[in-house]
Amino acid sequence: MSDTFPRQYARTQRFSLGVPRDFAVVGGGSHVLFLRSSGPDDPVNALWALDTSTGSERVVVDPRELAKDIDGEMPAAERARRERVRESAAGITSYATSNNELKVAFPLGGELFVADLVNETCVTIENSTGAFDPRLSGDGQLVSFVVDNSLRVAPADGSKPATTLIAEDTAGVSWGSAEFVAAEEMRRNRGHWWDPTSRKLAVTRVDLADVNVWHISAPNEPTDTPRAISYPAAGTNNADVKMCVIDVSDASQVEVDWDRQSYPYLVDVTWGDNEPLTLTVQTRDQRSMKILEVQADTGETVPVTEIVDPDWVEIVPGTPRRWRDGWLTIQEHGATRALLHNGAPISPPDQWVRSVVDLDETTITYTASVDPTTIELWSYGEDGNKLHSDGDGVTYANGSHSVLVTQRSSMDHATTTTVAKGDDQWVIDSFAAVPLVEPDVRFHQTGPSQSHTAVVFPTVDFKDPLPILLDPYGGPHAQRVMKSRNSYLLSQWFANQGFCVVITDGPGTPGRGNGWERMIRGDVATPILQAQIEALQAVGELYSGKVDPSRVGIRGWSFGGYLAALAVIRRPDLFHAAVAGAPVTDWRLYDTHYTERYLGHPDLEPDNYKNTSLLEEAEKLQRPLMLIHGLADDNVVAAHTLQLSAALLAAGRSHEVLPLSNTTHMTPQEEVAENILLLQVDFLKRNLATTPVSDNI
Repeated sequence: MSDTFPRQYARTQRFSLGVPRDFAVVGGGSHVLFLRSSGPDDPVNALWALDTSTGSERVVVDPRELAKDIDGEMPAAERARRERVRESAAGITSYATSNNELKVAFPLGGELFVADLVNETCVTIENSTGAFDPRLSGDGQLVSFVVDNSLRVAPADGSKPATTLIAEDTAGVSWGSAEFVAAEEMRRNRGHWWDPTSRKLAVTRVDLADVNVWHISAPNEPTDTPRAISYPAAGTNNADVKMCVIDVSDASQVEVDWDRQSYPYLVDVTWGDNEPLTLTVQTRDQRSMKILEVQADTGETVPVTEIVDPDWVEIVPGTPRRWRDGWLTIQEHGATRALLHNGAPISPPDQWVRSVVDLDETTITYTASVDPTTIELWSYGEDGNKLHSDGDGVTYANGSHSVLVTQRSSMDHATTTTVAKGDDQWVIDSFAAVPLVEPDVRFHQTGPSQSHTAVVFPTVDFKDPLPILLDPYGGPHAQRVMKSRNSYLLSQWFANQGFCVVITDGPGTPGRGNGWERMIRGDVATPILQAQIEALQAVGELYSGKVDPSRVGIRGWSFGGYLAALAVIRRPDLFHAAVAGAPVTDWRLYDTHYTERYLGHPDLEPDNYKNTSLLEEAEKLQRPLMLIHGLADDNVVAAHTLQLSAALLAAGRSHEVLPLSNTTHMTPQEEVAENILLLQVDFLKRNLATTPVSDNI
């Protein structure tokens, strides 16, 4: 059977297999660790190390040689972690390192392992069945990890079995792991941190007693008991999160005291060398974020800085961060998002700063955008701000100890990974597949708002005007229009089926200043949809004679699914068919931290929820709509699609529903992922009457 793009796209997990990932600089800069599978069809990641003195690579741990069943008996907490970070690979998918020791801890096949790079050994930690989220002490002598709702500690050399440090019999209480909204929305995927002396741990206690319990069922398996989940929907109770400092020698504990009533969200925790335990906490309305220093012996906290914003304070991982005599923050300042030191901007006013990569006493390395479609590497030091990338691509980086790992892509090439130390530089090979399609993308700024828009035509000749297919995400925290080649592979394949594909980043998306993100506060529907309409109209004018505005489809997943359904319901005069995958249909059913950031608390601002609910407008549907939803989705639960379908049925509105059994918010199963693409194309062709222009199915 000849290969096809949908099959290749599904089999390679969106061309992610074989790509080096998850980098960590260890051993004072002597090595760079990373994960990579053996090839484009291999989902099993091994742990690799690059020696920065020679540039040589070696496999540290091959999971196939270590465990008979590499994904057997996966703990529920590990499955949840993978869902939160959208992890679909196998083998080693996460690991923890010590500050300076060349040791690595990782769960595999339901057990915990610790590898020693110096001795080239790998030991199994006894009494670790069900291990999740291991963390090595700074001296590399101990490893802590979660099993079920308890926190355990063991010698990292495997010389003694693990023992329970803290546990509690109270139903719904867990120690040492992150609650749902922390992992899903705050990017905090952990719940325990070692102190610099390796004698104490800061540990979260999460109590779910007051959180709504929902149930995820498997209708295709009627004998299975529905799975209960604690889901903090907008306007309802969050988990109650506390923190204790626990002495590992005797399990004595001191509770950390802060105003949890006013600042219930624990955003981040750090406990670095020669630094106090430090918490970042946030109010429920997310308009204030404080940094608290903790006296570990007493639990007392002292606020050291605060960030406030009339709309919301954005969480930027890795900041706030100490530097010299004060604090580095990335926050809204004037017309942009700036890098600030003690409140004063140190990035130029034309930059929109995205992250701090690394720093020492003299220099800060960071990423920022001048053009929202690119991300570049910059530094700030005694000579001011300097650009370190070529200005026409997308760069991500991390580093420490004078070692910099850079991942860069552009419209000319897929991601390349470079490790630099001093004058030495090495490229880490990617074993990813070569895609069967080659993107041909044209960039524009469309409409009065000048939204960044990408237009993709078929790569073969066509005679008749093409139907237009909008392919947005459109929502906060994500950009689609970036100068990165692989971002357009799927859109190119859709174009080759006989469409002009249009991708637009409207208000609410990152990368632009002048209140661009804040325009959606209180309304995640109207301004975002308007940007799509403006892009559609602009493309019709720019490519008059090549496109047919009387045949317009729109497709999307998650927020993009919401936007697709919204478009076809509100503007049937412009949008003639829609595919909505895993759409939010009623924002009261989505989580607190994300939803209340943009729409406020539903008890205080109920109209924001009513005016953005698809259920309220279901009777307006006049055009073909396909709804797709994974029945095991615990992020955007299937109730969203089922309630919209019920409202459409009650209004007598025809529509199609494609339920995906045993599928979550991701679609990792190869057959499912491939066939979803084919079914979408079939639906769009049926309802937009396209003419085939390519045999590349």
